[in-house]
Amino acid sequence: MASDIVVDHRDKAITLLKADSDKILKLIQVQMDNLTMPQCPLYEEVLDTQMFGLSREMDFAVRLGLISEKEGKDILSKLEKELSALYEAWERN
Repeated sequence: MASDIVVDHRDKAITLLKADSDKILKLIQVQMDNLTMPQCPLYEEVLDTQMFGLSREMDFAVRLGLISEKEGKDILSKLEKELSALYEAWERN
């Protein structure tokens, strides 16, 4: 019974973290589609703030034992690669 609860909390944690990650990915994709960073510096601030918040969520979930450190790093790494691609595309224009 207790192990079922732990698995349920783990599944919920991963689902919520991935949903938050997907929201940030959508923000990045909108930026990639429009490349509006010079016209909208607040958008960059929002992305940075969202990334920081997600990293704190990941840290909390890892500390609770709901996800492994590797799972958290994998999710953040995917977003960081997308964010790097956005900055590179913006610099090319």
